Amino acid sequence: MPPARRPFLSNKPHRNRQFQPKAPVKVKEPERVASIYDSIQDGNEYGSIVSLLPRDGLDLFDDFVKGLSVIEGLRGRPCLGYVANVVKNPAGSGIDATDDLPFLEMVSKVPAGVAEVDFYLVTNGGSAQQVSRFVNALRQRFEKVHFLLPSFCMSAGTLFALSGDSIWMSARACLGPIDPQVPSKDGRFVPAQALLLLVKELQQQGDKAIAAGQGVPWSAVRIIDSMDKKELGDAITASQYSMMLATQFLLNYKFKTWTHHLKAGAPVTPDEKQATAEFVADALASHDRWKAHGHSIAREVLWQEVRLLIDHPGPDLEKAMIKLWALCYYLFDKTAGLKAMVSQQYRYARNAAQPKAATS
Repeated sequence: MPPARRPFLSNKPHRNRQFQPKAPVKVKEPERVASIYDSIQDGNEYGSIVSLLPRDGLDLFDDFVKGLSVIEGLRGRPCLGYVANVVKNPAGSGIDATDDLPFLEMVSKVPAGVAEVDFYLVTNGGSAQQVSRFVNALRQRFEKVHFLLPSFCMSAGTLFALSGDSIWMSARACLGPIDPQVPSKDGRFVPAQALLLLVKELQQQGDKAIAAGQGVPWSAVRIIDSMDKKELGDAITASQYSMMLATQFLLNYKFKTWTHHLKAGAPVTPDEKQATAEFVADALASHDRWKAHGHSIAREVLWQEVRLLIDHPGPDLEKAMIKLWALCYYLFDKTAGLKAMVSQQYRYARNAAQPKAATS
């Protein structure tokens, strides 16, 4: 007979093993530094500061302005910043009407005589109507506006960037589809294009059945009957509005200096500009193409598939854009911040409302 195996678990003492209580783990106190921005290390931007704390009395706006100053030194013009909390994406962080007054104030504070500015932008989107007001304010004041995108610039933010004379995207940045979202009956926001695609598919099912001498599928009829007609109307007009703005912005600003084709060198006609602007707007608004409103579109895809020319920052500008975004990421990760608008002459931040402490 084989020898009996020792059970895996046994209440017999282990002769050759001594068990001693572990010493308590010592938690290292976070290091406090005079500048979060100056502590950022190239290639490990956020990892190098995530465990740091600012010293008492440090104004993090000073660090933000320091980052803008580096970009301004490289670009030779003022840089305005609008950054929103895409880290936690809390309610209230999107572009909306509450941004109107601080945005106008920030623009008005730029010194007289400045005709060209950079705009450092990070946002998950928001109101296309408010973006239109932003663009009007900038264009009434400046001849040229260039967008610098270090990270997410989605939805209405993409519309905003399309109004630039140029769009500079870091290797980590992305734009997003501009298909608008409309509120449903239960209060949720759904992509307008998704609703329109569903209606189109149901119509095709009905047409196919009728052509075959059959009745319209009962399920298609029930779905159409259950859909909110106002919701469908909003989806149609919202989609048209987004594509209209995108087309106008491209024609009026980004395509303004597009005079010759890059490869052939032939002159660009007004009809070609119009057709290209409509193609870009339609491509970015297509829910059928991207499948999700939050889909990230890289700069290579924008050029190769959407035919939207994107400028690539050089090494120094790329580093400066990423370094400033690491600081912003730190701010949004560590605080209740919703968004900030910052320039050399202006500082504005909005924080999420904190719940009141319970009283006895």
